Amino acid sequence: MNVQFLGTGCAQPTKERNHAGVLLTFGTERILFDCGEGIQRQMRVAGVKPAKITRLCITHFHGDHVFGIPGLLSSMGADQFAKKLHVYGPKGIKSYFNHIWKWFAAKDIIEHEVHEVTSGVFFENDAFSLEVEKVDHSVACVGYKFREKERLRIDVKKAKKVGLEGPILGKLQKGENVRFKGSVIQSVDVTYPVKGRTFAYVTDTKRCNGVDLLAKDTDTLVIEGTFLDNLKKNALKTKHLTVKQAALIAAENNVGKLIITHISQRYKNANELREEAQHYFDDVVVAEDFMKVTL
Repeated sequence: MNVQFLGTGCAQPTKERNHAGVLLTFGTERILFDCGEGIQRQMRVAGVKPAKITRLCITHFHGDHVFGIPGLLSSMGADQFAKKLHVYGPKGIKSYFNHIWKWFAAKDIIEHEVHEVTSGVFFENDAFSLEVEKVDHSVACVGYKFREKERLRIDVKKAKKVGLEGPILGKLQKGENVRFKGSVIQSVDVTYPVKGRTFAYVTDTKRCNGVDLLAKDTDTLVIEGTFLDNLKKNALKTKHLTVKQAALIAAENNVGKLIITHISQRYKNANELREEAQHYFDDVVVAEDFMKVTL
C-alpha cells in the first residue's frame, strides 16, 4: 500500500510541480485522487500505466484538478482498458462530465460510471471502504478517506508449534478454520488482528467540520498547505489552508503522518514550508512530484 504524488502544485504549474494528482495503490486497486492537466504524462514518467486505474475521486471542478480527465480516459481507451472506471465527485459532477465530451471530438473514451457523493461511506468491500465529507471552498468540494479493514496475521510461533505451513496458512489468515492431521485448527488460535491503515486526501478548503472529520485518527493525512501563515489573509479570501492550519489540524486530530501538498508556485524552497509546519506537528513531509510513500 503506497501513495505516489503525480502533481503537488496548485492553480499555476511550475517546472517542478504539476497540477494536482495523487495515486493510492492498494493490492490491485489504483485510486487516483484528482486529475489535473498533464497527469497522464506524469504517469508515463512515473511508470504508472493509465489502464491500471480503477477509481477516480475528484474533489471539485476547478481546472487544476480536472483538466487531465479527457486525456486520461482517452489514453486508458488506447491502452485497451477493459473494465468500467468508477468516477466519484461532489454534487454536479454528472453534469460536468456530460459537458466534457462536448469540448472535443472524443475518441476511444472508456466505459465509465459517474457517482455523486455527499457524506459518509460511499463504497465498501471486504478489504476497504471509501468515505467522503463536504469541505468549504468557493465551489462544491469534498475530501476523501480510505479505510483498510482490520486483517488477520499469522502468529508464526504458534503456527510452527503446530507444524502448519503452506496454503493452509492462507485459509487461516482469511478467518477460516481448517482440518490438519485429524484435528480442527481454529483460525483464532493461530492468528491475531491487525488494525487497518487509514489515508485521507483533503485539498482546496478552509478549515471546517468536514476537514476535521476526515483527519480524525488518520494514519496518513495528505492535505493542502497552499500558503505560509504570513499570507493567511490570502488563504481566507480564497478558501484555502495555510501550512500552519494544516499542521494544527494534524496535531488536534491524532494524525500519524502529515504530508503537505497543493503548494503555491511562489514557494521554491520546501524547507520553509516544513519548518513552519514542524512548529506545530513533528512528522511532516512536504510532497514533491513523483515522491512515493509507503503507508
